[in-house]
Amino acid sequence: MHLFAITIPQATNTVTFRPILSKELEKPMLLLCGVVRAQQQQQLLPGSCNFELGTCGYTTDPEYSSWGMNEEGHLITVESAFLQDQDKAVLVSPVLDQQDWSCVRLVYQITGQGSLLFHIRPQSDNFDYQLWTANKSSDSWLIASVDLPNTTIPYQILLEGQPESGSGNSVAIFEIHIVPGYCIECNFEEHHLCGYSNSWNPNVNWYVGGSLPREPESNLLESHPNSNQRGHYMYVDSVYAKHFQEVAKLTSPMTTVPMAGCLSFFYHRDQERGNIFTVFTRDQLGHYEEIWRPEVYATSSWTHISVDIKAPHPLEVVFEVAFNSAKGGYVAIDDISFSPEFCHTDTEPSFDPSIANCDFENGLCLYYQERAESKVWSRVSVKPNTYRTGDHTTGTGCMLLANSHFSLMPGYVGRLHGPFLPGNHKYCLRFFYLLHGFRKVDNALILYIYDENNIAQDKVWSLSESSRAVWTEVEITYMKPMLSKVVFVSICKNFWECGLVAIDDITVSLGDCRVTAGSLPGQCDFENGVCGYIQDKEDKADWLRIRGHTPTSYTGPRGDHTTGVGYFMYIEASLMRPGHKAQLLTADLRGSSAHQCLIFYYHMYGSGTGILSVLLRHSSRGPDMLLWRQRGEQSISWMRAMVDYHCDARHQIIFEAIRGPSLRSDIAIDDIHFKRGPCEDPGDTTSYSGSSEYFNEIEN
Repeated sequence: MHLFAITIPQATNTVTFRPILSKELEKPMLLLCGVVRAQQQQQLLPGSCNFELGTCGYTTDPEYSSWGMNEEGHLITVESAFLQDQDKAVLVSPVLDQQDWSCVRLVYQITGQGSLLFHIRPQSDNFDYQLWTANKSSDSWLIASVDLPNTTIPYQILLEGQPESGSGNSVAIFEIHIVPGYCIECNFEEHHLCGYSNSWNPNVNWYVGGSLPREPESNLLESHPNSNQRGHYMYVDSVYAKHFQEVAKLTSPMTTVPMAGCLSFFYHRDQERGNIFTVFTRDQLGHYEEIWRPEVYATSSWTHISVDIKAPHPLEVVFEVAFNSAKGGYVAIDDISFSPEFCHTDTEPSFDPSIANCDFENGLCLYYQERAESKVWSRVSVKPNTYRTGDHTTGTGCMLLANSHFSLMPGYVGRLHGPFLPGNHKYCLRFFYLLHGFRKVDNALILYIYDENNIAQDKVWSLSESSRAVWTEVEITYMKPMLSKVVFVSICKNFWECGLVAIDDITVSLGDCRVTAGSLPGQCDFENGVCGYIQDKEDKADWLRIRGHTPTSYTGPRGDHTTGVGYFMYIEASLMRPGHKAQLLTADLRGSSAHQCLIFYYHMYGSGTGILSVLLRHSSRGPDMLLWRQRGEQSISWMRAMVDYHCDARHQIIFEAIRGPSLRSDIAIDDIHFKRGPCEDPGDTTSYSGSSEYFNEIEN
């Protein structure tokens, strides 16, 4: 019998061979010798390439530097020494039309300083979508796994190599394999082991085992596919365990998308004097969630297991075995698979917590107050004016306001109840609040979690400092074992100490608030930079990125639209002369056969406010086309604009601000978003006449 084992160090995902000692074979191999299968080369889909006979239809984007084939073949690389005036090289695949879910296995290496990015370019779309990135240098080849979800739209793969300037920096690609199925699936027949990694431990580790075909008298599970074939599997043995609770972990690659469905695998286990076998999922924050552990200490044959996963975020699957001694037995696993259908009929479908979302534009949604005779929270709207802030959603819509002025009582306690949500889920609650005129903020706004008996279980948030009369975002992650709901409470003990408190744009999603999906292409909130926007070098002023309020009084916003404490772009009128303009341009957009909806928020407050325009510039450099324009002072609030346009050729979108006649002429923009398809409500682009006549013009 010829056996081998492979260790896979976590740090590099490189593969190392070592001989199996005879002592290791005493227990696990006697039972596992017949479980292996013939190596089966997985079906490779179009877009796969090993660069031995050429580039397989991959080409270099001519707008950037070039990828070069190694003289001996087998790899393609971009080196800093050959970048010339560019900072990157982009490798573009042929057009792929693979409608079913597939997985890209990418073998690559970054030498020195640099990064490698993986994008998808859907046909007839303005933008490329980043799915994966790496920037860690290594002295060996690494393996990345990237899920490509099912789609009906043909696309191209883009690999963007960015070696930093300086000698010795390079990015190389050795192999691109695209196979059907999910990246967490594996039969351990390929040399790359599907990107699974071993968390290195000096004494216990996961190894690859393999042997001859099983004998006819083998007692292995008959339903195991290919059980009479030669093959490989992963196993961990306690023979070298020296300490109590020696742990071995085998971890799948991190998925690039949320996962919900059925995870299946085969396992074989012998527990002489103690081992603990557990399967977890782990999110991007490193949080573990146990999804399965065996009910028996030993199995006489390979046993098939199916367990349901419901994860609203990308995840890793972790197979963990802990040994208490060198006689703790062994565990083996094989044939990990995944299906988008749940494996158990009693598994509840993934719950959609968006029932608790509300922007109050069309009522209170599923929110309600305790008693009709003591309603404190009122749904109101504010007309655009220069004194009172409007709602957060559009600047002209509705919000919920707790105001002692609406009550005949000297004070009030107002409770706003949300809908019940199931227990044992982690929820991310986001909302915006606005505070004005409170002398004491201790009880102005408090958030509780109530159970189904209407009893407060937890106080999860309260206002701790005075607001600057700007909409401010709050994020709260919570989890309760029982049916629960959120309750917003505002308490006013004395009419003279209370002011106005408003809430708007409540959203609830599954998962931890810290696990974010990241901004999509075409979206920019300016929190982490300018998202590739370009200043026009021919105009006489620039857009500036700032947080907080602008320097000049009585003009500009008090805070950004995204969170109230973040960044936005604006023109500083004191640095410009009347009539001077500043243009902010997108990077080149490829054009789309479908209509596009451009959504953004703008702020035009100040008695001398000038003009804000949105223009479209064709690559042919003909005259710019006007898409949208607003003149003069509009409101003290951030206002939403929605612009429909269609362009199937290469183009740029320009935000142009022209300074007005006085210093009170700051203009700001924030939260830009391009969406496919026509705008749902283009009426939001209606021009407004300016300031309101009434100081407190509130509509109930």
